[in-house]
Amino acid sequence: MFVLPNDMTDIRFPPVELASPEGLLAVGGDLGNERLLQAYRQGIFPWFNEGQPILWWSPDPRAVLFPGEFKCSRSLRKNIKRGKFQLTADTHFKEVIVQCAGPRPQYPEGGTWITGNMLEAYIALHKKGIAHSIEVWLDNKLVGGLYGLSMGRAFFGESMFSHVTDASKLALAALCQQCLKWQFRFIDCQVPSDHLLSLGAVNIRRVDYIKQLDAALTHADRIGLWSLDAGILLPFIESVQP
Repeated sequence: MFVLPNDMTDIRFPPVELASPEGLLAVGGDLGNERLLQAYRQGIFPWFNEGQPILWWSPDPRAVLFPGEFKCSRSLRKNIKRGKFQLTADTHFKEVIVQCAGPRPQYPEGGTWITGNMLEAYIALHKKGIAHSIEVWLDNKLVGGLYGLSMGRAFFGESMFSHVTDASKLALAALCQQCLKWQFRFIDCQVPSDHLLSLGAVNIRRVDYIKQLDAALTHADRIGLWSLDAGILLPFIESVQP
């Protein structure tokens, strides 16, 4: 495992092939904008708990979701068709990331891996037009959402939350449809979970992920605030039989 310098003028990472079998590549460094962006460009992301040093990962295999392969269940389609939810993008980024950092059942003591420093780092990237959120609303209340980074034609998903059934799935469905329209190559899910796999995510070899990433980064970044196209979930609605 490599120890990164705290010198922000040296933001280099070792080759991802040198990661441990678990995917741990390096420790230390900082969460400055340039180091974070360099990490994502190389297929690396930070993941650590409060009180730990910054840990940098590049797992093999890698979980990704190709936008056109999102699995929209019949029950989710029906929920979309009912029209109870409203979707927005980049209107409440800070609130979304704060909600993602909130208590989860798997963290009985109330903590998550989204530390205060992580929160500040991604809010800074949002202000630069690189980090984005999708919000799901019900009765004018924020009930679900997700956030991540957009670079080239790739979206790097970081976290999502849901306070009512299907809210985070709606956010992911909207993201997939928007990424499909913009010809994004993939949504990075980092590490697999049963939930993500049920929605269409797949595991690919790290070497194949890096090839996909390099191809995605040949395109210009989509900088600035996002807005969702009207009727973004229409394809799912149309597939529901009366």
